[in-house]
Amino acid sequence: MSRIGKLPINLPAGVSVTVNKDNSVVVKGPKGELTQQIDAEIKVSVEENKIVLERPSDQKRHKAMHGLYRSLMNNMVIGVSEGYKIEQELVGVGYRATSKGQLLELALGYSHLIHLEIAPEVKVTAVTEKRANPIITLESCDKHLVGQVAAKIRSFRKPEPYKGKGIKFVGEQLRRKAGKSAGK
Repeated sequence: MSRIGKLPINLPAGVSVTVNKDNSVVVKGPKGELTQQIDAEIKVSVEENKIVLERPSDQKRHKAMHGLYRSLMNNMVIGVSEGYKIEQELVGVGYRATSKGQLLELALGYSHLIHLEIAPEVKVTAVTEKRANPIITLESCDKHLVGQVAAKIRSFRKPEPYKGKGIKFVGEQLRRKAGKSAGK
């Protein structure tokens, strides 16, 4: 992980970074603002449009934290400048998704509808076109949060390996299994 930690993070135009006394880093950009608490032993410095993280020693713990916090900071910079987008596809007969503001309503073959309140930081849209599977799109500047919401939605009906029914990511290749073999 130390090789990752040594790399500087380039700041795109419109992104500003402030490091507070308690070693919390605030990244502001056109898509939003994110805050991350950094371990006190890792030194963060901003110099000429680059963020540099330094560790005090070559202990295993320091090396791991060095790479971890560098990756978290890089995700924050990308999030506030470009944002993150995850698309999920509902595969199955009668599977539907509708979004009303921050409320996502799913019909996934159960005897009841599933209502999911989405965090206000995540923008959710559900599109259903004729003769196509419904697609749920999640957008946010926080990579961790958008991934967590996508995992929660997927957990309601994971794709099964025989028919491929369930909630899958767009472009995901599922491992399919053969069904029962025919008798003699």
